[in-house]
Amino acid sequence: MKYLVRDKIFAIGDDYWIETEDGRQAFLADGKALRLRDTLELKDPSGRVLITLRKKMFALRDTMTIERDDQALATVRRKRLSLLRNHYRVQLVEGTELDVTGKILDREFTVEYEGELLAHVSRKWFRIHETYAVNVVREDADAALMIAVVICVIRMDERDHDHDD
Repeated sequence: MKYLVRDKIFAIGDDYWIETEDGRQAFLADGKALRLRDTLELKDPSGRVLITLRKKMFALRDTMTIERDDQALATVRRKRLSLLRNHYRVQLVEGTELDVTGKILDREFTVEYEGELLAHVSRKWFRIHETYAVNVVREDADAALMIAVVICVIRMDERDHDHDD
């Protein structure tokens, strides 16, 4: 299933609906302003918090955590010792690792598990300005988790890119 995401979602304090490709509201991205650390909640259409994303305050490397029901679900970091600058590792609490590779800033990248494609992010599917799609390829994949991973990686890559300038 493809989800439509607009880049303005990443402004702290902004709220934005993530829609399905047929225009139904799927998730509300609720940016939390006035917090000590970068926080965003992903909610269902009824307002129930599905996932919370937080920037880790005290970490050697830029790190974000993904939580569900106030319990850690995953940690997202740039992969160490990678020849590819745009390579992130997602460590789920039960030990599963997801790889995120591609052109993050261009919104052309993939999320994979052991070489199997879980989600593909692309701007090519939509012609709307500053919009990209998250295509969750596997039907049994957790769409909210895939979108949360995409949001984390983009936020981290943009922060890292801003520090390089």
